[in-house]
Amino acid sequence: MDLKSGYPFWAVKNGLMHAHAPLQVDLRCEVAVIGGGITGAIIADGLAGAGFDVAVFEQRDVGWGSSAASTALLQYEIDTHLTDLSRQFGEEPAAMAYRACEDAIGMLGDLARGVRDVDFGRSDSLYFASNRWHVRKLRAEYEARRRAGLDTHWLDRDDIVRDHGFDAPAGLLTHTAARVDPYRLAHRLLQRLQRRGGGVYGRTRLEPVQVGSRQVVLESGEGARVTARHVVVAAGYEAQRWIRQDVASNRSSYACITEPVELGALADTMLWETARPYLYLRSTGDSRLLVGGEDDAVDIPKRRDARVDKKADMLMKRVAKLFPHLSMKPSFAWAGTFAETKDGLPFFGPHAQWGPRVLFAMAYGGNGIVYSMLGAGLMRARLERRPHPLQTLFGFDRLR
Repeated sequence: MDLKSGYPFWAVKNGLMHAHAPLQVDLRCEVAVIGGGITGAIIADGLAGAGFDVAVFEQRDVGWGSSAASTALLQYEIDTHLTDLSRQFGEEPAAMAYRACEDAIGMLGDLARGVRDVDFGRSDSLYFASNRWHVRKLRAEYEARRRAGLDTHWLDRDDIVRDHGFDAPAGLLTHTAARVDPYRLAHRLLQRLQRRGGGVYGRTRLEPVQVGSRQVVLESGEGARVTARHVVVAAGYEAQRWIRQDVASNRSSYACITEPVELGALADTMLWETARPYLYLRSTGDSRLLVGGEDDAVDIPKRRDARVDKKADMLMKRVAKLFPHLSMKPSFAWAGTFAETKDGLPFFGPHAQWGPRVLFAMAYGGNGIVYSMLGAGLMRARLERRPHPLQTLFGFDRLR
């Protein structure tokens, strides 16, 4: 699957940080993680830190799939409003999901500090009403978040104009958000895994040949076999090919990034809006503005490729309308495939089609890296045969 178009900034900035050799001999391990992107890297690192013998297998070069196109918005907000999630699953389960995401931001900060130099930085997040008709629903969301004990603050139009320099009818400000370079973080984590004695193999595509009650056997295209007690499928949006059931739909999202610019209030506050699909903006450590949105249902690479420049122009015009005095020069533009579930929640755990030895890590949605951090804990609990408070809400059983 061709997962990205154009020139994703992280890949251009960092280049091929490290080329991992493909698997050439048979291998045994406790946990085989399929997918060397940010989700696979976070989960593999967490399991290795807990004492598991882990090996990671990536069919491309590490981080070269959708992770290279990720815009890495780290915030506790889920694409599905807390009010809507509460109607589907109940107020307390929905609040638990939001609070878990809030906790995950701090966990990601600890993870980033452990490997260093991944452009991690804390920031605020301002979720603003795209028009005055959205204010009533935004107010209900604010009240729900307050009841759940979440960090949230109501801003009216005057607050936004005074403190953030643009006009919007209302907004919710939180102080629990962050940024990161997802491509660099994936590489740093996998290099740490190797130093700990784990295996990392690039250009290795594995297919299952035997799924038993005690082990799983997989085979590469070159005939090398991997025997593992458990398999974690963290292959991003391509993980869907493992399951006959439709669990998510693929879409395309577009992004561009500017040359370094004087960002003002945008330096430490990411923005996103109530309209769907939503416009979002965030800074980088070198004072660039990353802009994303204009999502569409296109899932054909050639059609997506052809739309990148036009979509980037549309994004920049929307930012210029919000901030007419901000002098911006676009530097790179790209698009990437992403998947979304009907309820905005991820899937972590076994699927009935495969049994308990094959676990899935589908961190789908606008805050997939936050979900991946939570998924590391879910995977560890599953392998250690412990219950986890999110296992029902984030599992496949909720589709029944």
